[in-house]
Amino acid sequence: MKEKLSRKERLFIGSLIFGLFFGAGNLIFPIQIGQEAGSNVFQANLGFLVTGIGLPFLGLISFGLSRSSDLYSLASKVGKKYGLWFTTILYLIIGPMFAMPRLASTSFEIGLSPFIKNEYQNLFLLLFSIIFFLCVWYFSRKPSRILDYIGKFLTPLFLILLFFILLLSFLNPLGDLTGSLPQDSYVQGAFFKGFQDGYNTLDALAALAFGMLIIENIQNFEIKESKLIAKETMKSGFVGIVLMGIIYTLLAFLGAMSLGTFSLNKNGGITLAQVADYYLGPIGSVILAVIVIVACLKTAIGLATAFGRTFSELYPNISYQVFTIGCISIAGVIANVGLNQIIALSIPILMFIYPLAMTLIILGILDPIIKDKPEVYRFTTYFTMIVSVFDGLNSLPSHIKDTSLIKVLLNFATDYLPLFNIGMSWIVFAVVGFIFGWLLNKKREHA
Repeated sequence: MKEKLSRKERLFIGSLIFGLFFGAGNLIFPIQIGQEAGSNVFQANLGFLVTGIGLPFLGLISFGLSRSSDLYSLASKVGKKYGLWFTTILYLIIGPMFAMPRLASTSFEIGLSPFIKNEYQNLFLLLFSIIFFLCVWYFSRKPSRILDYIGKFLTPLFLILLFFILLLSFLNPLGDLTGSLPQDSYVQGAFFKGFQDGYNTLDALAALAFGMLIIENIQNFEIKESKLIAKETMKSGFVGIVLMGIIYTLLAFLGAMSLGTFSLNKNGGITLAQVADYYLGPIGSVILAVIVIVACLKTAIGLATAFGRTFSELYPNISYQVFTIGCISIAGVIANVGLNQIIALSIPILMFIYPLAMTLIILGILDPIIKDKPEVYRFTTYFTMIVSVFDGLNSLPSHIKDTSLIKVLLNFATDYLPLFNIGMSWIVFAVVGFIFGWLLNKKREHA
């Protein structure tokens, strides 16, 4: 048994962490934030980095500090039923329901759609999604090889290609970084808008989902003691997370500068395609296609692997292979809905689940102080859940949001929930729940 990883091993784990996290949303959302934030891109990007890299990093550390081997064991500190419910919902979101379909549709819309006539788009999306998920299935059949597939091969290839595009963008910029006016939602409170936009990357959720895979790969290098695993997770995670932050920032700045040449687009994928074509012409589109497909494929492999492993442990009567095939099949069907539709459908659910994920991460970090006190975990979570319901309702499509019942509930939230207008009410409720649970525990201990 070893006490620490070598530099090479730590770099491999860091590469794995980056490769697992950096997928579809990580490419398109920072660019879109840059375009919409304009001259306020610095504040918006800072908020985005908090949820985009800060929370995932804390999420990874929370497993070691809370002595949890996986998401279920961490969430079960709230309660066994909650642990099962939360783990199931989270893996469905980052697996077959939203994240994996988005990976396939992003790959297609950015990488291949520009080369295909409009009347054949649906047919080729179907064919592409079949090939894409067959590749995911092939590589996810042996979970023990995930470090080799992602950490050693796919991630370095992706980085080389992406930095080539970014280098050209900054050597010959498309426009001034602060020369464009921000869109309405970024005029006031750009930091908090960027903070919420970070939800769309799904990275805080992914940290909870991927924790098991990362811990296992560290253990494969003969690191067995929980404290040492937590330490090596922190060191390796720092490598991957810092790299993500650098790329996020460069992409956000690229989005802001692109307004000097291009108009505001409906998603960052379109802007990225325009940038590649501007600097490299047709060959740029080919390079971009490879970048996007590699980025999305490596993350999809990690998600399918994590989904199959977790569900086969939660529901042991069904095998890993059956769960993995089922996950991939459902994702393939949903991928054909289209990228914009997937993003629109996912936002209300993300706004509901993200505060619960963030409080669970924070509680895991504080576990050495809390020491598994169930009242603290429960009341912090339950209080947070109250306001997260309102956050989810506030993100519903307008035709649902404008119904009489929803309007009454949202008017109540606007009038009586502090910080609701900037989506930060969950912080207040989480703190109140934490204090209430702590005091209740103290009262029980002294009874």
